Amino acid sequence: MIKCAGWLLVFLGAAHTLLALTLEGAARYAGEWFSGALWGEGFSDMSPANSVLWLSLESFGPPLVVVGLIVLWLDRRGITPPPFLAWTLGIWGVVDAVILITTPWPLPLLASILLLVGGRRAARRDAHAPEGPRMGRTEAPGGARTRP
Repeated sequence: MIKCAGWLLVFLGAAHTLLALTLEGAARYAGEWFSGALWGEGFSDMSPANSVLWLSLESFGPPLVVVGLIVLWLDRRGITPPPFLAWTLGIWGVVDAVILITTPWPLPLLASILLLVGGRRAARRDAHAPEGPRMGRTEAPGGARTRP
């Protein structure tokens, strides 16, 4: 479940960024982005170049890809992601649904549920695993629980 949540987050972040760059045509403004043309602009009166920058490269997409990759990295090492990550994604999904129902809010909400259920299963499995040099609960750097 944790692995599915990680891939879902990577997909959501990458899809948002790539679709903004291609379907929304944001990439055609790259020359303005890198020329310094946006340096003097404010947020109240955005140019089209500034608007699509915030829709694509400066959106939640790239950081969400990183969060998804971290979840996958943790899972590969047997470390259960912390519950605050799942709760934060879930709250974000609910707020998204309230503000604008046409957003893909079910995806971060689904990832949140997968992370919470996967974390509980891992905790239950850890609680019932026999202790030994290679089995049972261990502590990773920072105090995170790991799975055998």
